[in-house]
Amino acid sequence: MACFSLSFWEQVCIFIVIVIGLWSLIKLFLPYLTQYLPSIVVQIIQIIVWVIIAIIIIVIIFGLLSCLLSAGSGLIHFPH
Repeated sequence: MACFSLSFWEQVCIFIVIVIGLWSLIKLFLPYLTQYLPSIVVQIIQIIVWVIIAIIIIVIIFGLLSCLLSAGSGLIHFPH
């Protein structure tokens, strides 16, 4: 897959949609979790979700930078 090709941007858009979908699901279920779980558990879940989202964003940014600098193949290591 060539850097900045149509399939590359399709893959980037798919990952952005997945991240937004996961965040929306967490925001939907978090109020219900606070009723049944202790607040510390809910805070731990929030931290874990933010870490996962941050890792995904960092990988996307470095994939874009590697394409820009021609140092690698971008996001090719992600599943199709």
